[in-house]
Amino acid sequence: MTNPIRTALDEAYHPRLTAELLTAYDEAKRNFRLGKHRFSEVEGGRFCEAAYRILQLRVGKAFTAIGEQLDSDRLSAELARIPRADQPKSVRVYIPRALRVVYDIRNSRNAAHLGDGIDPGLQDATLVVAVLDWVLAEFIRLSGRIPPEEAQRLIEGLVTREVPVIQEFGRVPMVLRADLRAGDHVLLLLYHVAPVPVAVSELAQWVPATMVKNLRRTLTTLQTKALVRLADGHAQITYAGQRHIDARNLLTPPERA
Repeated sequence: MTNPIRTALDEAYHPRLTAELLTAYDEAKRNFRLGKHRFSEVEGGRFCEAAYRILQLRVGKAFTAIGEQLDSDRLSAELARIPRADQPKSVRVYIPRALRVVYDIRNSRNAAHLGDGIDPGLQDATLVVAVLDWVLAEFIRLSGRIPPEEAQRLIEGLVTREVPVIQEFGRVPMVLRADLRAGDHVLLLLYHVAPVPVAVSELAQWVPATMVKNLRRTLTTLQTKALVRLADGHAQITYAGQRHIDARNLLTPPERA
């Protein structure tokens, strides 16, 4: 997890709870990317344990010690009774309800099979990581420790779609598949940062050296297919380009190929 997020949450809440929250978050996302859905749901439960305690701090209560049993139902009821003027509805209602969904999936379904023989593991884990993204984004927004424009950027980075086939090294994304043609390779990079357009000069620093020479030709070809829009030295993937990526299952990382 990036340092600005950790710093903001440490200052607003408690370093021990921040560590628990972000460790569980990172592990849930990592297991989801690797297809380990049950483990992702388990880490979602750990995330909830930390998140409920952060809510206790947020409303001026001493948080339940780590390792002690937390009465989440009682806490949710107490939060719901807080006057509207004292806390935002997100704290009183939305976050507790969202956490309850994750908690129940971890405790009740936990990758069990439905009666019709369909394994709900993927759909459950997808919901869990989406809720974790949303709750973490809310804690960032409510922290008040990050300038609005920086908070907005961090939140957008959390809640945009996952691209498991791409790994970032600093601010440079790398496609983790060596079997792709230049066009699909470039589309994946643009998909990753969508809807933000990327300077062609910057894109040239992201692609392998063997693709740099013909990068503009590649982009022009993609534009003739309506997969990319070129304007003012920038490239941006179109909706058609996004559908192309999704339809061809190009988001699959090597571990799940």
